[in-house]
Amino acid sequence: MTGMPLAERLAQVIGEEGPISVAKYMAAANAHYYATRDPLGAAGDFTTAPEISQMFGELIGLWLADLWLRAGRPDVHYVELGPGRGTLAQDALRSMATVGLTPPVHFVETSPVLRAAQADTFPQATWHAHVSEVPQDRPWLMVANEFFDALPIHQLIRHGEGWHERAIGLAGGRFVPAIGKRLPDEIIPVDLRDAEPGSIIETCPDGVANMRLLAQRIGAGSGAAIIIDYGYDGPDIGNTLQAVRGHQYADPFDSPGEQDLTALIDFSTLAAMAEMCGVAVHPAMAQGDWLLRLGLAERAASLIEAQPHRADEIRAAQARLSDPEAMGRLFRVMAVTSPDWPKPAGFD
Repeated sequence: MTGMPLAERLAQVIGEEGPISVAKYMAAANAHYYATRDPLGAAGDFTTAPEISQMFGELIGLWLADLWLRAGRPDVHYVELGPGRGTLAQDALRSMATVGLTPPVHFVETSPVLRAAQADTFPQATWHAHVSEVPQDRPWLMVANEFFDALPIHQLIRHGEGWHERAIGLAGGRFVPAIGKRLPDEIIPVDLRDAEPGSIIETCPDGVANMRLLAQRIGAGSGAAIIIDYGYDGPDIGNTLQAVRGHQYADPFDSPGEQDLTALIDFSTLAAMAEMCGVAVHPAMAQGDWLLRLGLAERAASLIEAQPHRADEIRAAQARLSDPEAMGRLFRVMAVTSPDWPKPAGFD
């Protein structure tokens, strides 16, 4: 089946074994998608905050630098999960260098296409397939921007008298939702067990596992992590699986591997796991509020003064990053720090 298109391979598996979980479908689709293209920018399928404006990465870099200074200027590693083209890292590290912080760069990236793009800007970087491979000989300054939302989710659906795995089957040659195996009631949060038929709960074991590992490493070796993504405080009812193709929403069950699949992340669950690992958790807040507290408006004004011909472009970028109707409320920011590090800026 190796040379067969992904959709045909998944269809063959379903034909032989029956419906597959949403998690298995999403994992296979995104693995193929990211391995075969650069999805970013106008020519791609979506645009992330670092590609909108340099201000985003610059403020993250200054946030990290401020923590580093107040922690006593230790030798650290810069670690980024899913760094895209390296745009955020380029802006963040430029800002960090203004106060003398020039750490070794570590990228956790599996896509050969994106690794090649990152290497153009950071030939000296070290690449890893998983966060567990990053050296632990120094504290980490870690960034995860739109990383967790692409990890595969399980969907649980209330069907009949109980809860089942929501699965993906075939009908008329198309991928369609299906009802999978019955699940024990004990795994469903007590306050959600009697939800209406058809209700969906999402879980992300890979997200929890990644959070546990990075929190353990930061707790044991010091450092800080900033996590920026779209999400909610759960557990809660709702189907958030979505696809984006050509900067438009698409059917997530159409053309697996040819479009980006994501789901909102449950910040409460990630925070609970981090707390269990003994790190300090600074609860998720709106991206717009956080960026404005860090000085987004002032940085925009400074750029406009230096480049007045770009004033409209810079103001539009500021609005897109911070306005509640744009990315300002949907995207959220959470930080974790080792107990011996100072409280990070913006989370008062």
